[in-house]
Amino acid sequence: MNPTATQSASAPFHLDQFLVEVADVVNTTLDLDTLLQRTAELVRRVIEYEIFAILLLNEKTQELRIRFQIGHTPEVAERLRVKVGEGVTGRAAKTREAVLVNDVAAEPSYIQGVAGVGSELAVPLIVKNKVIGVIDLEAPQAGYFTEEHRRLLTLVASRIAAGVENARLYTRVSRQAQTLALLNEISRDLTSILNVDELLQSIAETLTRLIDYQMFSILLLDDSGQKLVHRFSMRFKENIHLKHDIPVGRGLVGAAAQLKQAILVPDVSKDTRYIMANPETKSELCVPLIHKGGVIGVLDLEHTRRGYFTEDHKRTMTTLAAQLAIAIENARLYEKIAKQEERLEREMAMAHEIQLRLLPQVLPTLRGAQVAARFTPARTIGGDMYEFLQYSGDSTAIMIGDVSGKGAPAALYAALVAGILRSGADSEPSPSEMLSLVNTALTERPISAQYISMIYAVWDGAEGVLRIANSGLPRPIYSQAGRTSIVQATGLPLGPFDDATFDELDIGVAPGDVFVFFSDGISDAANPALETFGRSRIEKIVEENHTRSPQQIVDAIFDAVRLFCQGCDPFDDETVVVLKIDNDFRPS
Repeated sequence: MNPTATQSASAPFHLDQFLVEVADVVNTTLDLDTLLQRTAELVRRVIEYEIFAILLLNEKTQELRIRFQIGHTPEVAERLRVKVGEGVTGRAAKTREAVLVNDVAAEPSYIQGVAGVGSELAVPLIVKNKVIGVIDLEAPQAGYFTEEHRRLLTLVASRIAAGVENARLYTRVSRQAQTLALLNEISRDLTSILNVDELLQSIAETLTRLIDYQMFSILLLDDSGQKLVHRFSMRFKENIHLKHDIPVGRGLVGAAAQLKQAILVPDVSKDTRYIMANPETKSELCVPLIHKGGVIGVLDLEHTRRGYFTEDHKRTMTTLAAQLAIAIENARLYEKIAKQEERLEREMAMAHEIQLRLLPQVLPTLRGAQVAARFTPARTIGGDMYEFLQYSGDSTAIMIGDVSGKGAPAALYAALVAGILRSGADSEPSPSEMLSLVNTALTERPISAQYISMIYAVWDGAEGVLRIANSGLPRPIYSQAGRTSIVQATGLPLGPFDDATFDELDIGVAPGDVFVFFSDGISDAANPALETFGRSRIEKIVEENHTRSPQQIVDAIFDAVRLFCQGCDPFDDETVVVLKIDNDFRPS
């Protein structure tokens, strides 16, 4: 064997030892960059060179691209693409044999990458009968490389090729694992954002961890399902606002939505579907956002460099798009619900105001008595109600009612009952007559599962008599000189029974007597231990406060309930009406 240019007389070349070192590099190195660097160092030990490159083959495009180099400018190394069969390296890949060119000036197919090259040696990297790349050496002198160089480089290539392929596979698997971990992290982070605008901004920022894009847009399908509307756009890291909509099926973005497939275009100038919106765009990747089988939008990435986006980018974005679609749809649904809740809150606040306006705004002035009332709904609006209706002379009707259920349905039913009461009051019916009148009206227009319990009482200030009829409310408490008793007035609720009849009690009063009417929201109020407030506590409060004003008695009951419930929100609507006979009352 003739010595190579790098050998000296004091350092004889031993092929076996050299091949062992090559094998050691192959077997101990899985990092591709390290492997290629060490390969370059090993080759330099046996062949002195100035220009060195390892080009790897893209099977899809059948192009060789420099993966590692010494002596080439970075610009050339970045842009150079050599088709299989073209140039010296392309011929080596196609023929699967080493190609030695002693004088590149005489080589018609020579592709100049570096000025001043005289000779070139290219050897294919072959693994399992498949070409994966080429080792390429160039020298300024013509005739620099020898057959011995060809043989040595072929030996190196035959052993390095397997290491390169293993390192590529390891790199690919490692990158995929890192990408999957990153995708999982991104998906977890993004699904926690429920504001659409914040989510889209976060998507744009997060994607830079996967792809260093230059232009990015998220377009969402409008309600008609015919147009894609720009919802978020970024150009060179600056947010911009784009107004033009894109019909489904038009352009690359519209095609991705129509086909429900990602579209990768290495050179937009060669795709007839491309519609130029940005003259700087050279390559584009459009990925549909699909949720429950339907397209909800498209992710659009653009770059100023041709061939920038890869199949790996396409696969990664397609995987991520499935999670992004869920996150976007969840955020849109939350946004929709939030708007509906905001509208509902406004409507409920208005309904609350209306309901309060429907209640008596001023307490009536009674002959020989005073009255007070208070109503607290369990929700914004409720089904409890009270009313004062003026009769002729010195008589006034007092009504307290409790509609089944809570919230808006109960409030509407209460409004219906209030209308019936006011219409019926013109004839000044007795309590039992009024209950019958309301019951008849409700049974004529029955509403499923809706009814009302009601006490209707008429205070006759001239005679000093309180007439009471009850249709299902808790029996009133009657206090005489501090001693409480129960007014035994009972009856069926109004609405379900068309043949119901109602008894009426007449009670002759004395000065200082107190009547307390209340809904079951008071007696059934529960504390955290699920104990109920109960009637006995109400009676005790009345006993302790019978000398006070009606309003003070009402407030004492509500204060005691809130204290008992330890701050719990009301479970049911709570209403109390107190009628107290004046201490100096004398009937006519």
